[in-house]
Amino acid sequence: MTSSRRIIARAASSATLALVAGCAVGPDFKAPAAPIDAGYSTDALPKQTTSANVAGGAAQRLVDGQDIPGEWWSLYHSEPLNKLVETALKANPDLDAAQAALREAQENVLAGDGALYPTLTGNLSGSRQKALSAGFGSSIYSLYGASANVSYTIDIWGGTRRNIESLEARAEFQRYQLEASYLSLTANLVTAAITEASLRGQIQATEEIIRVESKSLDTVRRQLSLGGVARADFLTQQSTLAATQATLPPLQKQLAQERNLIQVYAGRFPNQDTGEQFDLAALVLPPDLPVSLPSKLVEQRPDVQAAEASLHAASAAIGVAIANELPQLTITGDLGLQALQIGKLFQAGSSVWGIGASATGTIFDGGKLLHTKRAADAAFDQAAAQYRSTVLSAFQDVANALRALTSDADALKAQLAAETAAADSLNLSQAQFQAGGISFLTLLTAQQTYQQAHIGLVRAQAARYADTAALFQALGGGWWNRSDVAAKDSGAAQRMTDAAL
Repeated sequence: MTSSRRIIARAASSATLALVAGCAVGPDFKAPAAPIDAGYSTDALPKQTTSANVAGGAAQRLVDGQDIPGEWWSLYHSEPLNKLVETALKANPDLDAAQAALREAQENVLAGDGALYPTLTGNLSGSRQKALSAGFGSSIYSLYGASANVSYTIDIWGGTRRNIESLEARAEFQRYQLEASYLSLTANLVTAAITEASLRGQIQATEEIIRVESKSLDTVRRQLSLGGVARADFLTQQSTLAATQATLPPLQKQLAQERNLIQVYAGRFPNQDTGEQFDLAALVLPPDLPVSLPSKLVEQRPDVQAAEASLHAASAAIGVAIANELPQLTITGDLGLQALQIGKLFQAGSSVWGIGASATGTIFDGGKLLHTKRAADAAFDQAAAQYRSTVLSAFQDVANALRALTSDADALKAQLAAETAAADSLNLSQAQFQAGGISFLTLLTAQQTYQQAHIGLVRAQAARYADTAALFQALGGGWWNRSDVAAKDSGAAQRMTDAAL
């Protein structure tokens, strides 16, 4: 119904414009061309990351030009994560707000289309009047009327069409803002789940270290009772254990806060936590990662598409400003009935009518229209600069994600080696200390080294999972392959799918 209304409106406008040989003033918008010399790195990207024999340590292949699944988070093969994202997509209030903003913009387009139609108004009136007669007497009579008025401002210069074009571009902006909200929500939710898993791992590692240090404290206590160590060594070990125990509450606090954040993303209150938990070992690191061609990135990123829509709206606004500087032609017509008695209102001879046309142009307005036009030009320049900035940021995001993938894979491999060596050193130091072969200071150093390496390993594991989510987000998240997007905007989704192929 909406499309039919628009077709009729455009047809009416075209017919009128054909009569007056009018045209749409202002620039015809052309989408900026994709950058031809842009890339993600000055060096050739590796085809595969290094691997480590630990959860999150699998090698990942970087595949040029590979398409991105619409539900990319499912590649982690975590059912709790899939359900959480599904819940959030249905209940998150920020998404509801973005959807409402899109509906508002779409209704504004339809309201703008109404300007292509003539305006028809109706009026019913009745009055009691007193009038002077020719002999200076007076007469009192009633006057009844029914009339219809038609008014139509011909879109000679295309100002109305440019305004509709601007409204459509703003609706497109909101369309991609909605996609950006989807992408931000899903990426933030996945990252929050990974952060939770990391915190749980760090808590578990800290509790393990506390057990090790508690065991060492028991050993030092026995050594102290036998006179094998000084009391200062016992106090030092006791202090070390207390310091490690003190790191546990902040981690538990961060975990609770992360759980609260996840509830907000899911559209729930903190007390509505359904209890799903995330563990690094339960997440699968996707083996193949897409690397979109630089020429396709601007089509995939919703923020870049939104910036292009803003540029389009600013371009159309220039045409509106130019049209407002030119004379406007309005045609009016009146058809009605008048009678002194209401019963005779619809009898023959009571009809009245009128038709007219007017041309209105601004002679002097203190420079208002001129400066409005200049402001529109400046707004276009601003939108163009913001578009370029958004494109640069998009490439930066992908470049950072790719660098993080390779660097953090190397870091995890090194951290695993460091943790293994630290664990072996600690086990040896504990045995040697019990046998009296090393000093307490050597044991303490081994404990501290293992603590740092063990916590560092958990963080390095989490970084691998988070880097993968960051890459999918940087590449646009595959919104063009989501079924719900295809239902809302099959044309845009199909264009993106064709481009991917």
